[in-house]
Amino acid sequence: MSQKAKPKDGGEEPLSFEDAMTRLERIVADLEGGRFTLEESLSKFEEGIALGNRCRTMLERADLRVRTLVEAGDRLVISEPDDDSGEDARDR
Repeated sequence: MSQKAKPKDGGEEPLSFEDAMTRLERIVADLEGGRFTLEESLSKFEEGIALGNRCRTMLERADLRVRTLVEAGDRLVISEPDDDSGEDARDR
């Protein structure tokens, strides 16, 4: 069974939300199957927690972008939540 990149900080290729959810669903199915050792199960559980956290963060960012657009009303606003300049939204 091949393993995909785990969502950890360390230069690994980022997973899309859909890929992370697919991997999380597979982990849940694996754990429900009960065919792994305790150590393997713990490892899968840890990966699942990390994937769940990653998905939650992606959803929170998407929610922020949607809220920013809705609150902008009829103005076109580009939201850059990862922008370090301190500007969360810019009018265009």
